[in-house]
Amino acid sequence: MSSVFEMTSLACSGVATGTPAGDAALNRVNVFELTQAAEDAVLAPVDAGAWPAETRAAFAVRIAKLNRSKTLVAQYGRRPGGDGPLADPANDGTAQNMGVVVTFMDKVAAQTREVRANDITSLQAAGVSDADIVRLAELNAFLAFQIRMVAGLSLIKGDIA
Repeated sequence: MSSVFEMTSLACSGVATGTPAGDAALNRVNVFELTQAAEDAVLAPVDAGAWPAETRAAFAVRIAKLNRSKTLVAQYGRRPGGDGPLADPANDGTAQNMGVVVTFMDKVAAQTREVRANDITSLQAAGVSDADIVRLAELNAFLAFQIRMVAGLSLIKGDIA
């Protein structure tokens, strides 16, 4: 990436160079670099476990759709797998033998307060390893952060004093 403004959080928020919000972003380049590094680590990790990059991209699109983040839907939809069947919130994952995983991901993404210990035990009973459960949670947690970051930057992009 040649510019901080090409990083997902700034690109999807519409913050541009030469604007007050852009100037403020340049003072916090490290935040955007670390956010981009976290995105890369979560969406295309060295050790993907049971969730290859294509599945992660589909889940990222799905989570963005559930949270009505059109720019992140478009961003992650361009990744390999981002247009796969799991990206569609209407797909319950049964056809991909991932019904329990999809139910968990949707609940964490859209009904976080309702997540309970039995949601984890359901994943374990379906054969999902603890490490892979952590990977699912990391993906969801990062997307929650990035969705809010993009929304916040979008709100302030024209009004930084």
